[in-house]
Amino acid sequence: MLTNIGFIIGIALMYAAPLMFTAMGGVISEKSGVINIGLEGMMYLGAFIGAAVGYYSGNPWIAFLAAGFASGLLGLLHAVASVSFAGNQTISGFAINFIGPGIALFLSRLMFNGATMTKPIPMEGKMPKPFNGILRSLSLENTFAAQVLNQYATVYLAFILIFIVWFIFYKTRFGLRIRAVGEHPRAADTLGINVFALRYICVTLSGVFAGFGGASMSLAVVSLFSPTLISGQGYIALAAMIFGNWRPRGIMWGCLLFGAAEGLAVYMGGRTNVVVPTQVLSMLPYIITLLVLVLFIRKSNAPAADGVPYEKSSSNLI
Repeated sequence: MLTNIGFIIGIALMYAAPLMFTAMGGVISEKSGVINIGLEGMMYLGAFIGAAVGYYSGNPWIAFLAAGFASGLLGLLHAVASVSFAGNQTISGFAINFIGPGIALFLSRLMFNGATMTKPIPMEGKMPKPFNGILRSLSLENTFAAQVLNQYATVYLAFILIFIVWFIFYKTRFGLRIRAVGEHPRAADTLGINVFALRYICVTLSGVFAGFGGASMSLAVVSLFSPTLISGQGYIALAAMIFGNWRPRGIMWGCLLFGAAEGLAVYMGGRTNVVVPTQVLSMLPYIITLLVLVLFIRKSNAPAADGVPYEKSSSNLI
């Protein structure tokens, strides 16, 4: 029984990590006042670049960084549209959600002989499990501790990123400036804060983090990229951000909740005698997403200037 619980927790952590990266990308953008619903497309491109670079280089860390860089460029594109041209941030985000998969599929066909999925990454090219050797040497394989602790490096990095983002937001002057720009950009501008530069940095970083989230899927959860690999993970990350009320700790719990849904689905799909249709199991995370949005969206408080373009010459904006 304890081992089964450990299995569910372990799977939950593995699936929660990509959501944590991506949700941190969403929150850092929205705390600066720019809505980023393009996380799905950024995650998509990150997943492909991670798998492709991982396959050709054999180095998961180079692949991980390349995925962040590629999706960061999409973040930069979103920043140009939303900040420099004061465009509609929702429409720009939707466009990113089409551009990301489009580029990924185009490059996949170009690099893998017309296929829309990459070739599997060799085991040595996958993201490592830092404690695998230690747990094996202690003969703790197949125990509760091993099920929970024997995770890919991306899981630990996701928790570290949660702490770093929390620390920046609430313990540093830079974080205070981000929150000020997201709440009242005109007042922040009056105090000498460069609103445009800060939003550029945050939106670009949101792309980088979403790319890390996508690479976590293709380099750790599975070992390749396929057109259905992401399938709504970016939107689930957005739901986790709303569930967490735009706060890193709350977002972490939201991602763990969605990860637990995945863990439960995997457990019920292969380790119990209870017969549940696979279609129902695969729907479970999305049903939870809908419930979260229905129950928590009215109780959540987004930054006051979230989604409002800032123009110095305008007098009717925040």
